[in-house]
Amino acid sequence: MVIMDRKGRIVKQLSNDYFVECDGEVVVCKARGKFRKMGLSPLVGDFVTFDYENKYILDIQERRNELVRPSVANVDQALIVTSVEVPSFSSNLLDKLLVVIEYHHILPIICFTKMDLVDEKLKQEMRDIMAYYRQIGYQVYENTDDALKNIFKGKVTVFAGQSGSGKSTLLNRLDKTLNLETGEVSYALGRGKHTTRHVELHSLLGGLVADTPGFSALDFQEMKNADIRDNFIEFRQYREDCEYHDCMHKNENHCEIKKRVESGDILKSRYENYLKFIDREERRDY
Repeated sequence: MVIMDRKGRIVKQLSNDYFVECDGEVVVCKARGKFRKMGLSPLVGDFVTFDYENKYILDIQERRNELVRPSVANVDQALIVTSVEVPSFSSNLLDKLLVVIEYHHILPIICFTKMDLVDEKLKQEMRDIMAYYRQIGYQVYENTDDALKNIFKGKVTVFAGQSGSGKSTLLNRLDKTLNLETGEVSYALGRGKHTTRHVELHSLLGGLVADTPGFSALDFQEMKNADIRDNFIEFRQYREDCEYHDCMHKNENHCEIKKRVESGDILKSRYENYLKFIDREERRDY
C-alpha cells in the first residue's frame, strides 16, 4: 500500500494555490474546506500534511508564531535594518520593532546601515548606541560586517525596517545574484516589480528569507501595556527591585527602572520610548 499523505512546508501562496516543498519537490495544493470552517488559513512557512495524489492540504502543524504583515508563520528571526542617515536614525521605530518582534517569540537582529554617510562625531554616537543594544543582549551588526552572512543558515528570516533604510542594498551585498533594484523597496527578490501581493520563501545563504518588502507598519495590535513593558528586555533584570510587583515604571514611587535610567544603566531614549508606547495604549487594561 502506498501512503500518499506527505509532510512539507508551504513556501509560496498565490491566490488559493499553496506551493508545498517536500523532499526537494514543490507540489501545488489547495486547502481543504475544513480550514475555512475553522477560521484558519494556511500561511507561507506552515508545516503541513498533504494528500500528494489529490493535492490537498490536510492538516497544519501547530505554529511557533505568525505575523500578519507579511503573512508568514514559523519565523526564526527578523533582521531589523535601520539607517543612521537618509532616513535619520529613529530609536522609536527600532524599539517598537524590537518589542513587537520579541512579543511574537522571534529573534530580533539589528543591522545599522549608511554609516559611511555620517561624520566621525555622529559615527561615534551611533557606535555607543550599538554598544548599549549589544550589552543588553541583542546581536548588532553594521551592513559591512562579513559575519552578517553567517546568521541565515538553517533559519527563516524576515526583514524589517523603514523604506529607504537599505534593505535591498543589503540583500544585494549578501547575495549578488539577487540583483535587486535599490532605492525602491517594492521589488521582489530578483523578479521585478510586484504584480501580485504574496509572500514567498527563497533560499539565501543556507536559509530561507521571506520575499517581501519588509515591514515597518507593525503595531502593538493585541498587546497590552504589560506586554510592552515585559518585552523591554533590560527591564526584566531590575523589576524585582521595584516596590510593587506589577510596577509599570511610570508614576510609582521607588521604581528601580526609573533609578536605573537616572544612573545611566538604562538608555534614556529606551525609557522615553517605553512611556510613549504605553501612553498610546493606555486605553487598554493591564
